[in-house]
Amino acid sequence: MALLQLLKEPSLLLAFSFLILLLKLFFKDKSGKRKLKLPPSPPKLPVIGNLHQLRNKPHISLCGLAEKYGPLIYLQLGEVPTVVVSSARVAKEVLKTHDLALSSRPQIFSAKHLFYNCTDVAFSPYSAYWRHIRKICILELLSAKRVQSYSHVREEEVARLVCRVAESYPGTTNLSKILGLYANDVLCRVAFGRGFSEGGDYDRHGFQKMLEEYQELLGGFSIGDFFPSMEFIHSLTGMKSRLQETFRRFDELFDQMVTDHLNPNREKEKHKDLVDVLLDIQKSESAEIPLTMDNVKAIILDMFAAGTDTTFITLDWGMAELLMNPKVLGRAQAEVRGVVGERRVVLESDLPQLDYLKAVIKEIFRLHPPAPVLLPRESMEDVSIDGYDIPAKTRIFVNAWAIGRDPESWENPETFEPERFIGSTIDFKGQHYELLPFGAGRRICPAITFGTATTELALAQLLHSFDWALPPGTTSKDLDLAEVFGITMHRIANLFVVARPRFP
Repeated sequence: MALLQLLKEPSLLLAFSFLILLLKLFFKDKSGKRKLKLPPSPPKLPVIGNLHQLRNKPHISLCGLAEKYGPLIYLQLGEVPTVVVSSARVAKEVLKTHDLALSSRPQIFSAKHLFYNCTDVAFSPYSAYWRHIRKICILELLSAKRVQSYSHVREEEVARLVCRVAESYPGTTNLSKILGLYANDVLCRVAFGRGFSEGGDYDRHGFQKMLEEYQELLGGFSIGDFFPSMEFIHSLTGMKSRLQETFRRFDELFDQMVTDHLNPNREKEKHKDLVDVLLDIQKSESAEIPLTMDNVKAIILDMFAAGTDTTFITLDWGMAELLMNPKVLGRAQAEVRGVVGERRVVLESDLPQLDYLKAVIKEIFRLHPPAPVLLPRESMEDVSIDGYDIPAKTRIFVNAWAIGRDPESWENPETFEPERFIGSTIDFKGQHYELLPFGAGRRICPAITFGTATTELALAQLLHSFDWALPPGTTSKDLDLAEVFGITMHRIANLFVVARPRFP
């Protein structure tokens, strides 16, 4: 009877509907999910959220926001809920306390296109497949024993590096280009069993352009990646066509490498290269999860691009910093020469005695981590970090660049001062969250041992074999330190030097 009355009286029906709506809203707030306590957040704009605040150097922009809003901030980047970590204390919660819950990867458009639908180690989501290929990398491809087996490659390529530098004297040397060749040749010989710098192969294959495109395309801050429901944006920005072209070039190179390795008449090296190891695993019927040829190529791309770029960036920035800091250069040189003496060649057995050189490399990593913002993680479940609620499916960025310059962790953070590491236990192998060039936790880069060996030997030999100076009329203030932002971050300008050979 009451319902009929309501239907006859429109004003009563309207009032009743309004009351029901209010009750729904009231009970939804009371009985539904509790209100989340999200981290502090800067004001956002409609639709794009906080995207406009990233600018063209996201690591610096995010560091500025952290100074204002704290070491854990919440951003709405287009459609993607995101948190940014900018201190060692909070990084430890993310990378250790909640490591498992935060061990997945978001499906980034560029990574899907370049890495054979994210079947590589770096970008694969957390899964049984990812655990399987990570185990392959740690136990088969990048174990300490395997890295040691390639010592002859490092020694031979360091000798070629020295010859290339010496050839330019008394003129100037484009050190950046020579360091790029070194990093590429070490990696290619280890991965493919051959280098590419002889006979112009490096330039003919366009390795430098391919690597630069790779690191820019995978920067993780492409506008389209923040609007997953609107993939057409990648076509409008030209991103899709660039990805397709870069993928085509890498795929053709890897197809050629695999074909060469499958040739039964191929002359084999004493030690298997990484492609040999992967093809053996692929052919093995006992594998837990069979690898397809695309899986093999995805893992090869991880090794090739990451291994080349990070070594080059560390050496290039390292030599630039040493030339800008002559006292540090002098002390590092004196140490190497004191240990090696009149012997021309630095041996890998010399490296454990070079404490100051190791401090120099740590300081390079602190100020210039090759990946300024670690590859994004994605939460697989709701977690609480630093007293704040982080919902599942939130993207998480750890700003390694900001952490390395955080005054809470470092005195004189902007100064290049390797002495800070003398007598310090801080290292970059994932146990000290003030220094995260390789990340930490389950997603730590598995190539730390390989990268460190390749970098230490080259830097020690360069300091031992040459006396270094900037070209006449150039001072440290004249050096262009601008960087290209991407998945890794290298200086735009090449480093030109004068390198006087110490040995005739």
